[in-house]
Amino acid sequence: MGWGSIIFIIVVGILLMILDFLVIPGGVVAIIGMLCMIGGVITTFVTYGSTAGIIMIFATALLTLVSFYLMMRTKTWRKLQLKTEIDSRMNEVNEEAVKVGMTGKALSRLAPMGTGQFGEEIVEVSSIQDFIEVGTNIEIVKIEASKIIVKPKL
Repeated sequence: MGWGSIIFIIVVGILLMILDFLVIPGGVVAIIGMLCMIGGVITTFVTYGSTAGIIMIFATALLTLVSFYLMMRTKTWRKLQLKTEIDSRMNEVNEEAVKVGMTGKALSRLAPMGTGQFGEEIVEVSSIQDFIEVGTNIEIVKIEASKIIVKPKL
């Protein structure tokens, strides 16, 4: 086996390790990559002797370290990162439109959470009871931060 084949096997091993690190978690691809690199080094020992084999061990280790260093510091990976931020809240309660004691209707089955309508406002609500059916009149019992707690209006 020639030098080109050995170097190709080692480079494929390094690429498989990087692929496992970035894209395919689980370790199976990294193990295959390690086996490729070990196979390349062993082939060097068998084909070219111990001096070339030891040089190949150090060259492979250096190439692996340099590859991972460059991979971690390049700006290329920042282009692949998700940069959007969620700045909204789950259920922003309009304090003027929705108040404790208001009555409305359940737009969905509250089991125990669902959707309720109070005037023009449609909000996510949580019931005190286990279930409240669609269309049942409901009353706001408490508002905690962004959570509206309701009970059926009798």
